This record gives sequence, structure tokens and C-alpha cells, in this order.
Amino acid sequence: MKRTISVAVAVLAAISLTGFGTKPKTFDQGYGDGYAVGYNTTCKVRATHFYGDWDSRAYQNGYASGLRAGVRACFRDGGKRDYSRRYRR
Repeated sequence: MKRTISVAVAVLAAISLTGFGTKPKTFDQGYGDGYAVGYNTTCKVRATHFYGDWDSRAYQNGYASGLRAGVRACFRDGGKRDYSRRYRR
């Protein structure tokens, strides 16, 4: 009986450590990625790296919406910004 319980605990621990795979990205995750890329690229803040789940239609739609919103937010905040002056000595 003790052996059965310890085997069951070991199996459950192994499953919890490996996980059950990755969940598909949602509209909200795509929106966040798109917004960051749109804002940072348009305002020339910095390069933005992200992992896109282009197989997910919801992610694609969210990315497109977020990209447009990020570009609009950049222009609303004053358009293209040059942060290089901040780092000059």
C-alpha cells in the first residue's frame, strides 16, 4: 500500500513539473504584443521582441487591434520621440 501511494505521488509530481503543454495565446495577449510593437516602433523607443502565436486567429486579431492602438497612442503622446539626448554626456 505504501508503495502504491509513493508511486502515485511520484507520478503526480512528474506531471505537475512537466505541465500539460502551452495554452494557445488569446486576443488579449495578441493585443498586448501588438500595442507594444506599435507604440515602441512608431515612437522609436526600442526594439520589441515577442513570441507570436500566428496559428491562433484570436491572437492575430488582437495583435492587429493592439498595433493600431499603439500607433495612435504614440501620436497622441506627441508623435515620434528621440530618447538619444537622454543618454548623451
